Amino acid sequence: MKKQNIIILVASAIIITLTILYFTSRSEMAEMEEVFTEEKENLLTEYQDLYSDFDSLRSNNAELEQKLEMERERVAQLQEELRTTKVSNARRIKELQGELTTMRTVMRSFVVQIDSLNQTNAALRKENEGMKNQVAQARRTEAQLKEENAILSDQVSIAARLSTRNIAGYGLTNKDKKSSRIDNISKIKISFTIDKNITAQTGMRPIYIRIERPDGELLMHSKNDTFQFEDQQINYSARRDVEYGGEDTETYIIYNVDSGELMKGVYNVEIFSSGELIGSGSFTLS
Repeated sequence: MKKQNIIILVASAIIITLTILYFTSRSEMAEMEEVFTEEKENLLTEYQDLYSDFDSLRSNNAELEQKLEMERERVAQLQEELRTTKVSNARRIKELQGELTTMRTVMRSFVVQIDSLNQTNAALRKENEGMKNQVAQARRTEAQLKEENAILSDQVSIAARLSTRNIAGYGLTNKDKKSSRIDNISKIKISFTIDKNITAQTGMRPIYIRIERPDGELLMHSKNDTFQFEDQQINYSARRDVEYGGEDTETYIIYNVDSGELMKGVYNVEIFSSGELIGSGSFTLS
């Protein structure tokens, strides 16, 4: 009896010990599962944050943007795998933590690349803007120079324009004697002085005169006798090539009168050269 009691006591002790160990083990397992579950949830949050970070990265570089899209998909795949991995699979969860670290490193490299490209693009934009400003300034300078050249050209043209003085008109008989009576006149002589001008072109210069009768009619021999004035062709009464050397030059032009074309009154005379009016005057016939 004493031996049986000892066996029962020992067996009871063993059972009690095993029971305690069982419940202790289950409690520890429950605590560990809770810890693993929390770690998994935290890891899922970190993956979500990482995906958001990748999604916020954008680049105008097509090749870089394509690589970014591939990494976004990779993060999404790992996140989905983590979501479906059992808490008890501690080894795979640990591997997914390592993948997270790797993907963060990849993301930082993308940030560096995008920042470098942005800085390069900003520098290029600044350089391009500078070039645009230089081109605009060059165009403004060119326009200003053209305007100044045009003004200078006009000034030179005005300075080089001929002018006349001492304009006189009178009639001549067949014997080249002066006469103011229209029935004795066979020619009209217009005399004048071309003023000195050191900037004017020298050499032979065609000079044209227009003589208008008192009634406004132009004395002329042919409608084909024309010269250019202010972008149009107008008739002249007579012309002459005059040698001009830049000094005061006295000269004259003769108009041969047709029978019956003269009338009493005041005649107006205009003198032209190089398409410009260089003098005017009047005379009277009776």
